[in-house]
Formats: sequence, C-alpha cells, structure tokens
Amino acid sequence: MTKGKRSGADAGLKTRVKSAKGRKISSTRWLQRQLNDPYVKRAKVEGYRSRAAYKLAEIDERHGLLKPGMRVIDLGCAPGGWLQVAVKAVGSTDEKPLIVGIDYLDMDPVPGTIILRKDFNDVDAPAALIAALGGHKADLVLSDMAAPTTGHRATDHLRIIALVELAAGFAREVLAPGGTFVAKVFQGGTEHELLHGLKRDFAATFHAKPPASRADSAETYLVARGFRGMSKDQ
Repeated sequence: MTKGKRSGADAGLKTRVKSAKGRKISSTRWLQRQLNDPYVKRAKVEGYRSRAAYKLAEIDERHGLLKPGMRVIDLGCAPGGWLQVAVKAVGSTDEKPLIVGIDYLDMDPVPGTIILRKDFNDVDAPAALIAALGGHKADLVLSDMAAPTTGHRATDHLRIIALVELAAGFAREVLAPGGTFVAKVFQGGTEHELLHGLKRDFAATFHAKPPASRADSAETYLVARGFRGMSKDQ
C-alpha cells in the first residue's frame, strides 16, 4: 500500500454521521462519537448495557474493589452496566441477592440484583436501600450519579459535589468496617471539606481515571477505602 494513502477498508473504518434537519451539531458529534467508540461496540458484543460498565471493571481490575460474597449498593444504577459487572464479581444471585441499586429512571431488571425505582434524594431512600439489603451493612457503595448540567460550570460543579456529599454521608451510615466508597466527581475538583472528611474516616483516599473514561472528559472517580467508622463529631 502506498504510504500516505489508505485502502478502501481502512477508509471505511470510521462511521460518519450526516447532520439531520432539526438536530444540533453537538448532537451529531455525540452520535458520531458513540458510533465510533470501541467501548460502545465492545459493550454490545459482550452484552453490557453501557460503555460505563468498563469504567468499574477497569477500576476493579487495578484496585481490587470487588470480592466474592460482598454486599454492594449502587447509587444511580441505570441503565445497569455497573450492576452487571458487580453481579459477576461478587456472585450475586436471584436466590441470594447481594446487590441493591437505585435510580429514578425506569430500567430492565438485572438478574441477581434488587433495583429500587426511586430518587436517591428522597428522604426515605436511605432506609429503603438498607431494608432491601436485608438490614446488612454494605461492603461497597458505588455512585455514578451525575446531576443534570446547566452549562454553567460553577453551578454544575456545586450540583455534582452536593450529590457526592449526599452519597458519602449515606456510605458512612451503611458501610461495614473496612468498606469502600467510590463516587464520580469532576476535575476542578473535589471540595476540600469533603475530601478532608473522607480522609478522616477512611484509611486511604485517591482519584482514579479508568481508560474507559474518555480522555476529553473532566470526570474522574474518587475512591475511599478502609472505612474506620464515623467520627464522633459528625
């Protein structure tokens, strides 16, 4: 093949999306990116509901978060990719479900899990999650929640931090000693007070950016391991 030229097969590798009447340019770019995303294609082949499944899988592969027999709570679980990864790793079944998820979005059931269709912001949501887990403490609390964006960076930052703080407070209530909390945050970054509190209550805290998280995305994941228990001043 002559250098500088591509064969017909090579040229056809990338799918291009034509702009449609009434579709925003940003929407067209998003659709084109989805169609050409290797993680999207891999998820379809391997039966995962979203490319996000690989974010948890990669974090787990590197840091060993998921273990057989663990009890897991997944906050903002739709469409279910993280649930699918967790089910395989901990060995959860319909007969003995070890995983509980919650989301206000409707979604299909995931075998081996209990899913609550409810807004985590609801006052009674924490109690409902604990009840669904049979009153047991959790070993891992996951949060891939994200607040609807406004386009105003400062406002969006405050919204996501508020969600992370809510999730972190819940994690402190339900985690067993030594438990782990994982939450999506955005660079720019995690509030000092939140991070200070997690460092006080957990043995180790760090940020993880899995390869499946797009390089141009500001998202990263906050991981807090080795829960010590809630501080007396909380």
